[in-house]
Amino acid sequence: MAEVTTTYNGKSVKDVPAQDFIKAFSVYLKSTGKVQLPGYVDFCKTGSFKELGPQDEDWYFVKTAAVARRVYTRHGVGVGALRRAFGGRNGKNSTCTEHHTKAAGGIIRHALHTLEDLGIVEKIPGGKGRRITPEGQRQMDLVAARVEVQKFHYIESAE
Repeated sequence: MAEVTTTYNGKSVKDVPAQDFIKAFSVYLKSTGKVQLPGYVDFCKTGSFKELGPQDEDWYFVKTAAVARRVYTRHGVGVGALRRAFGGRNGKNSTCTEHHTKAAGGIIRHALHTLEDLGIVEKIPGGKGRRITPEGQRQMDLVAARVEVQKFHYIESAE
């Protein structure tokens, strides 16, 4: 009797580098045409610690993809945790010590609402944050499978 072996060649979001996945998923979100940009997208900053707003025209898609990846990797995350994760250093005054400052919550909240409208993210019953839906996980894994991962090249030592 012959033994049949099957191999799984699929990738999940955790198998690809974060920067590559976020770039690919933001292109996917933009290509769907279902993401509604907020009216203030051209005038806002992403945090109080920033001096200027984002220079990239597609920054909202990138931010939404980053929020989706963060919810995928950590279930039960809410707006407050995402504000801490996307925050940065506040060093406006040169004489004062720098402190961590939270990111803008309105942008993150709007990104989460957008992902909920797309069916990628849902609220956890009981008010304990958000989680990825099975359909959202499928979509994100399909995008991750299309991301090319650079393989490591090991040089063998000549002994």
